[in-house]
This record gives sequence, C-alpha cells and structure tokens, in this order.
Amino acid sequence: MKKIWLVAIGVALILAVVGVSGCSPEGVKLSTDNGELKVNLNSQQEGIWVSGNGKVYAVPDVVILRLGIEAQEATVAEAQDQAAEAMEQVMAALDSEGVAEKDIQTQQFSIRRITRWDNGKEQEIVLGYRVTNMVTAKIRDIEKAGAVIDAVALAGGDLTRIDSIGFTIDDPTEYYAEAREKAVADAEAKAKQLAEVAGVKLGKPTYISESSYVPGPIYRQDMIEKAAGAPAVETPISPGEMEITLNVQLAYAILG
Repeated sequence: MKKIWLVAIGVALILAVVGVSGCSPEGVKLSTDNGELKVNLNSQQEGIWVSGNGKVYAVPDVVILRLGIEAQEATVAEAQDQAAEAMEQVMAALDSEGVAEKDIQTQQFSIRRITRWDNGKEQEIVLGYRVTNMVTAKIRDIEKAGAVIDAVALAGGDLTRIDSIGFTIDDPTEYYAEAREKAVADAEAKAKQLAEVAGVKLGKPTYISESSYVPGPIYRQDMIEKAAGAPAVETPISPGEMEITLNVQLAYAILG
C-alpha cells in the first residue's frame, strides 16, 4: 500500500515538473517495472512528420443569386404594399423559370426611416420609409441563369435589386476524393526524400490528419441593377472554375 502511494506521489511530482518546464503531458509515458516507476519524457512528435497538399479545379454547377425588391414611399404602408406587390411578381418569375420553392430563402427584410438633417430648423426631416426584401435563389440549371436574371428584372421593374451572383458545386465529394489522393501522394514523396537524405528507412504511417477548405459560393459584386424592359440579348453568365484544396499531415515511423 505504501509503495502505491509513493508511485502516486511520484506521478504528481512529474506532472508538476512537466507543467513548469512547458512540456506537454501528452508526451509523458509512465510505466512500472518490478515495482519501479519509469518515465519517458519523449514528445509524441516521433518519426518523420510531413504535410501534403492536393488541389483540383472544377466547373461550378449551381448559381446562387442574391436579389429582391426595394421600395421607398412617404409612409410605411405605401412602401410595404409596393414592395409586397413587386416581390410577388419576382417570386412568380422565379417559379416560371423553374426555380424550386425550397431553393429560395429570405436573407433580409427591413423597414427603415429615411431622413435628412435640416440645418435651418436644426432637426431631422423625415423623407419617407424604405422597405427592402432580399432573397437568395439557387439555380441548379446553370445555363438558365441569364434567363432567370432577365425574368426577375422584368418582373420587379425599377424596384428590382440584384446584389450579387455566386457559383458553387452542389456535390463536391468526387473532387475531394481526387484532392485527397494528390495530398497523400505529395506527403509520401516528401517523407521518402527526407528519409533518403537522412539515411534512414521509411516505415508505415503512424498518424494521419486531414483538413480541407470547403468553398462557399464565389460572389461577384458586378451585377448591374436592371430596370423594366426585356433586354435584346440574354444576360451572359460565365461560371469559370473553382479551386478545391485539401491538406493532410502524416507521421511515418523510422525503421532504422
């Protein structure tokens, strides 16, 4: 019993020393041999540690539009009625172009008082009230993006606001699988070179960690607010390419 207490006290003292010296407790290994306490203060950073990077490029297959209506009138009721009527027309246009209801989400709805400062009266003058109603619409048929933009602009008239257009990939699973293979191959090549330079034999991986960058929609803030009237030519849309990046960290054992 006395020996167990001595072991416990010894462990506590070792952890205290580790804390003072700044070493991580994760690198402390404790074991007993014939009743004697043995301590291994080696860090877990053993072997050859390398990182690998994998990149792939993919053409987006989904367009995300941020659009809506903005109306300003003398009273809240007038502004809200005008905005509601125009928004109904916009929603109908989205529906007619095949945009599903589940792919339309309200992002902003606000009612703000618009004022200006009157220097002569030294007070704020109310100019009216502005109602803003913005949504994001996910267009799954990327070739129809231009037609959707034109239909929305025509339906909402001068109240139409198109803030931005974004591009994303609906299911990037296969691209991540390809990037993962490239990242592991990159890490393995580095480990082999290090082992060769150091004159040691490379063992199997003992640790693998992955981190990836999940690309959100790439927005472009160059959309022009459109007025009523159908354009002579459909609005051109170019999705370009997206970069998908994945990083891995591997630790290889050293055989000798």
